[in-house]
Amino acid sequence: MEEFQLFAFLVALIVLFCGLYFTRNKLTSRGNIKLAPSPPTLPVIGNLHQLGHLPHRSLWELSTKYGPIMLLKFGSKPTLVISSAAIAKEILKTHDLAFANKPVMSAPKKIFYDLKDLVNLQYGEQWRKIRSIFVHELLNSTRVKSFNTIREEEIGLMVEKIKRVSSSPVNLTYMFTRLTNDMICRSAFGKKHSETGHGKIFLDKMDDAVALLFNFTIGEFVPWLGWINRLNGFNASLDKYARELDEVLNAVIEDHMSRGTSSNGDEDDGKSKENFVDILLGIYKGNTPGVSIDLISLKAVILDALGAGTETSTTTLIWVMTELIRNPPVMTKLQDEIREIMEGGKQQITDEDLQKMQYLKAVIKETFRCHPPVAIYFRAAREYVNLMGYDIAPETMILINAWAIGRDPSCWDEPEKFMPERFLNSCVDFRGFDFQLIPFGAGRRICPGLGFAAISIEHTVANLMQKFDWALPHGAKGEDLDATERPGFTIGKKEPLIVVPTKSYF
Repeated sequence: MEEFQLFAFLVALIVLFCGLYFTRNKLTSRGNIKLAPSPPTLPVIGNLHQLGHLPHRSLWELSTKYGPIMLLKFGSKPTLVISSAAIAKEILKTHDLAFANKPVMSAPKKIFYDLKDLVNLQYGEQWRKIRSIFVHELLNSTRVKSFNTIREEEIGLMVEKIKRVSSSPVNLTYMFTRLTNDMICRSAFGKKHSETGHGKIFLDKMDDAVALLFNFTIGEFVPWLGWINRLNGFNASLDKYARELDEVLNAVIEDHMSRGTSSNGDEDDGKSKENFVDILLGIYKGNTPGVSIDLISLKAVILDALGAGTETSTTTLIWVMTELIRNPPVMTKLQDEIREIMEGGKQQITDEDLQKMQYLKAVIKETFRCHPPVAIYFRAAREYVNLMGYDIAPETMILINAWAIGRDPSCWDEPEKFMPERFLNSCVDFRGFDFQLIPFGAGRRICPGLGFAAISIEHTVANLMQKFDWALPHGAKGEDLDATERPGFTIGKKEPLIVVPTKSYF
């Protein structure tokens, strides 16, 4: 981002020196077109210089001056920024179909196989087909419930690791990354790819790929300055990470292809069909009448499941534990609830137990409000729309700032305060019907992994709160814990979360 700001400044100086300074484009003079409020723009780069290091915060600050719906220019690209629940509802519900596309950007295009994955695929018949496969074969309620044993085993393994190093510092960032990746891999692929060489490469490169996916470069929005992305190494980094991720996926597919056929050439006995990749490969081979998928789309969907699922769940778990450490009364209240429900020496937390833990659910909702794993959701207009009295042209990029909506004082009392109690007597939920809380998005493009992620997060936090007391190393206080954010597609904690399990309850 620092390189971008330097180039933006140099470009602005060149344009000024050449006498090519342009004023804002007054489209309102063309007929009766009414545009949303806009801050002033710089020549060539528009408002790109105002994005800052953490765009969700910079855009929120702009919205406090120009309103919850504002029109920016990223280079020559019109971009509508939404910072209120009411307007988000108009986009994600009332006009959901008109805004069902995703913008075409170079980083997702390179990493996600020319946007063939479910998250980035343009809306249409192919998107509906891929989503149907994704939801019905991996993430329907029956299949999510069938993953209970995997989830319990993996969380149990993590708890045992923590128990063995009790009273010593533990890197929960690392542990959560491994946990979520292993749960997803076992559920979707039938084995822990984190234990293989290729799986390790994937985990090592995930942070870099996430950062690249949310990088507003000048070359992206000003095509004739695309050479800047070659000069500063952005394009080379994209090529490198896309190549390495593709190698991982090729290894996954090759492994499943080799296990799918017995030594005599006959098809396997069907056990492999219990995992997602084998189901996809069966569809790819034409074993499912009326359903088809090509190899590129298959790899793109696997990348969605492996990458997006790991990153978002890990990010949320880190923020939950961070806020609990920073707010000791909240942690104590949560531990009391969980240990009371699990009294009598019961160790295995079931789904029925989780349903009774209302304060746990409130803590997780409050974490989603303060730290949505994806702070900004991208959409693109498919057609002309009149939105709240403003004219929106086709292909306008839409940024829905879920982080800003979570801090909207018209929706939330004391929005800067971490206060799970606000949800105890509230019906507000995060499943896409309450637009003041949209950590998974909403509408037809809501994250299909919502159910899997929610139960995994609840189960993990409940176990950590039931079985351990927690503190910071060297006697540091909760308020001393660094909660600085890192930029990227998901807004994670910049520094690893290092904590000490001070006491075990087994």
